[in-house]
Amino acid sequence: MNYIGMWKLHSVISFDDDNMPVYLTPEEYLNSPMPYVDTSDEDEVAAEMRERKKIIGTQLKICEDGKLYMMMPLPEGVSQEEVDKAVAAGIIKVMDGAIVDEPMNWELRDEEFWFDTGIEGEAFDEKLSSWVKPIDENGFFNFMNFRFIKED
Repeated sequence: MNYIGMWKLHSVISFDDDNMPVYLTPEEYLNSPMPYVDTSDEDEVAAEMRERKKIIGTQLKICEDGKLYMMMPLPEGVSQEEVDKAVAAGIIKVMDGAIVDEPMNWELRDEEFWFDTGIEGEAFDEKLSSWVKPIDENGFFNFMNFRFIKED
């Protein structure tokens, strides 16, 4: 499989009433209930919707140089001038019209894709590796509560 290129959000992992994982399409996620939001507060609902739109617009860019970028859409209603000022001030980084974090490293190991999440931890007093194999048997790139699929 060629991993290089753009990966778009395929689904968001949520949990049903029985606490079982379910995969919501971006549209389903956008319109799903907000049990942890005070729906009588218009500002809270609007903030949640902005966050959900940012999530469903997130993409991954896997580059040949061993770098992986998480790309988030620019906030709605922000002018190019505001974006340029934020970039100049070092507040955000922009690539291909999207906000990006610092790149993560990736590599092939025995023809399998691995990437460094940068997330460190311990289990039973043993340090865990921050490197993971995110590609599942169906070709989805799994990261946190998200599944991405490679764009053609």
